[in-house]
Amino acid sequence: MKKLFTIFFTLVLQSWLIGQIPSGYYNAASGLHGEPLQQALHNIIDNHTSVSYSSLWNYFEQTDKKSNGKVWDMYSDIPGGTPPYQFTFGSDQCGNYGAEGDCYNREHSFPKSWFGGEVAPMNSDLFHLCPTDGYVNGKRGNYAFGEVGNASWTSMNGSKLGNCVAPGFSGTVFEPIDGYKGDFSRNYFYMATRYYGEDNNWPGSDMTNGAEPKPWALNMLYLWHQQDPVSQKEIDRNNAVYQIQDNRNPFIDHPEYVGTLWFYSGVGIDDVADRTDFNVYPNPMKDWVNINISGQINTETLAISISDEAGRLVYSSEKNGGKQLKLDVSGFPRGFYFLTINTGSNNPAVVYKLVK
Repeated sequence: MKKLFTIFFTLVLQSWLIGQIPSGYYNAASGLHGEPLQQALHNIIDNHTSVSYSSLWNYFEQTDKKSNGKVWDMYSDIPGGTPPYQFTFGSDQCGNYGAEGDCYNREHSFPKSWFGGEVAPMNSDLFHLCPTDGYVNGKRGNYAFGEVGNASWTSMNGSKLGNCVAPGFSGTVFEPIDGYKGDFSRNYFYMATRYYGEDNNWPGSDMTNGAEPKPWALNMLYLWHQQDPVSQKEIDRNNAVYQIQDNRNPFIDHPEYVGTLWFYSGVGIDDVADRTDFNVYPNPMKDWVNINISGQINTETLAISISDEAGRLVYSSEKNGGKQLKLDVSGFPRGFYFLTINTGSNNPAVVYKLVK
């Protein structure tokens, strides 16, 4: 009996260890930020094992299976709720379709026309490919992801097609539901890093320059990343894909890399940790943003301003005295803002990037 228990325990331990982050996997990225961090991460996850496009049908059973055995389709699922329909692996594979719920297919969440078509290894890279309803996938087409104002079409789970209202782009976009926006944003951060320096000939799109998100898309994707944090689903999927491709999505393992990579150099959320004389929170902000001041800062000369993404001033105040400030931002629309703190003419301004 003891021997059987030992064998059982060993098998359980082995199954738990499979897919976990290897010791030292990200050591080469330690302490880096900005482009050096992107290059280091690229080197870590580059040259993954490329699988065939036809094999994805089988691999989806390892990467995108719900606890009930059904297909985990982010275009029809409702996290925490009851989806309008569910697909069965194999028997519901597309095929032809004429309506929602007919079948599932292989969705390039980063459309293949953006990287030049059926080109390896991008065409079968599981980190941006997922099983989705064929009809909804067809509706999405090659449109950019975005935030829809007036929807021209809405799926059964609430995904939408329509005009974009995210600052910086007004064309037609496809908006997934809130519960999966973070998943898709981290797909795009992966693509920008895995193919960093390898995308010179990519056609690009309204949303991307090569593999890199355009500024309007980067800001929106970062907002999605903040508002829909990494889920257990993504962690499990990351581990499963690692077993197949022998590389990982760094932005699932280390969500903080997004800030230190794209939002560094004085205007990032994560790059001002060394400024211990200011503590700005919460971020993302809601109705209020707090500023706690320590150290030798002269609060009698403190000037605070907030501008939006377009550089328009939306808040300005001189705060005389006091180590704790509370700013009312309840009327601010969703988006990104720059909080600038001036402590006197002889000192450089401190800039924080805030999300609402």
